Amino acid sequence: MHGHEDQQAITPNSPDITQEKRSVFNAMLKGAMKKCPSCGQSRVFSGYLSVNPVCSNCHENLEKIKAEDFPPYVTITIVGHIIVPMIFFFERNDPLGLWTQMALWPTLTLLLTLLIMPNVKGSIIGLMWALRLWEKSED
Repeated sequence: MHGHEDQQAITPNSPDITQEKRSVFNAMLKGAMKKCPSCGQSRVFSGYLSVNPVCSNCHENLEKIKAEDFPPYVTITIVGHIIVPMIFFFERNDPLGLWTQMALWPTLTLLLTLLIMPNVKGSIIGLMWALRLWEKSED
């Protein structure tokens, strides 16, 4: 830092500053495993979907990454691509009774959604971290 007393913070849109390249695939994989996208060691969530503000291992600021509504959209798409073909398969090959369908499909949809939502959100946090897509702090 010799002679750089007035350095500016690195921002995603700073053209003058060279930033290290981050692997999108690795960050998304770490996130899908619910680990910090930077180090892959500590947990990214403090609860079911609550993001830890800071990684306890590498101290990466995770609080700035706001996935918002994107994880539910991706989760709905994934679950829909699993459930709808199953419905068509059973309708064509071995039709189930109405009451069985009314009990089975909503229950299976809910369980799959709740099961994969944290992995999808972690993966999206990893994607956003790798691409440096986060809220800018207001100075």
